[in-house]
Amino acid sequence: MKFAINGKFTAQRITGVQRVAYELTRALQAGDLPADELEVVVPSDAAGSGLALKRTRMCSWLKGNLWEQITLPLVTTHQTLISLCNTGPLFKSNQIVMLHDMAVYDVPYAFSKKFRLWYKLKFSILHRQARVILTVSAFSKARICHHLGIDEARVAVIPNGADHLDRVVSDPAILPRLGLTKDLYCVIVGSLDSRKNLQRVLDAVPQLDQFRHIKFVVVGGANTRVFGSNQVEQHQSDQVVWAGFVTDGELKALYGDASCLVFPSLYEGFGLPPLEAMYCGCPVIVSNEASLPEVCGEAAMYCDATSIEDIAAKISLMLGDKELQQRYREMGLRHAQQFRWDRAASKLLRVLYGEAYAKAPQLAERPTTG
Repeated sequence: MKFAINGKFTAQRITGVQRVAYELTRALQAGDLPADELEVVVPSDAAGSGLALKRTRMCSWLKGNLWEQITLPLVTTHQTLISLCNTGPLFKSNQIVMLHDMAVYDVPYAFSKKFRLWYKLKFSILHRQARVILTVSAFSKARICHHLGIDEARVAVIPNGADHLDRVVSDPAILPRLGLTKDLYCVIVGSLDSRKNLQRVLDAVPQLDQFRHIKFVVVGGANTRVFGSNQVEQHQSDQVVWAGFVTDGELKALYGDASCLVFPSLYEGFGLPPLEAMYCGCPVIVSNEASLPEVCGEAAMYCDATSIEDIAAKISLMLGDKELQQRYREMGLRHAQQFRWDRAASKLLRVLYGEAYAKAPQLAERPTTG
């Protein structure tokens, strides 16, 4: 095998970076690569959708970070390793690494000290070891070049897709389970760390006097190992529903029947939830911070992430005007169709093969079938 994908993500819960790794891998495998070109090396505790990937090789020696740092480089000695989740073996030179953002540098307060120091160490080594750095937005590319001192020519942008939702069957049973009614709730997606700015949304809710009948559903959980104690307190309110982690089917149903997504994040390397919401026909309110204007374009309503008053005003504006909601719903649907995983895979193939990609018929860009 010429290339190997770091399959550590197959043993992890699917959140943002794991989603990207799984979907990019799946799209690469759907592109009719020669059978001896690409395999996925996975640990023994791989589970779920990761086990459905093709051409996997299981290596059972060690688990977690030790597996990635010791086992993985040993079993891929003669291969180019592709690591898609912000990390990779620190002492393997023949690799390509995707760094999704520079949050540990740009918003260090959002992370525990241990996590922050470990990732800064990894980034400082990986950028010297990797042949190419991949990232997900022009914003993240600029921050990577700034913090790690990398020439722009070494960083390739591979935007995320949203069409994985075509394979997801909506599970509307989550609405009655959470006590929700179609069009009478807003959805908020993201872990409970301070970057997601959830506290300001919660503080904005009491200002929405005319919308006391609207509920706000918070999807996502906490991880004190990563984010430390700097997280949102889950205070009690009859308007706020704490959904925790949900399945893909439940999330699709929540998007499809919501009045809007509220996503006033302070920092995103890409920002997949707004794009997913658009893909499901959900109007979107986002902040004008970091990568979000780049990703959402004119298809979202923007708020000032630092202003509780402006967040409340934009929610009120969206909820109070059905025609405006419909306009953003239609713009979002059109916009999200541009972001597809087969296109992302084609860009990655151009990084892997360079000029040879355009000349090889078996590597030519073609649409996937879902």
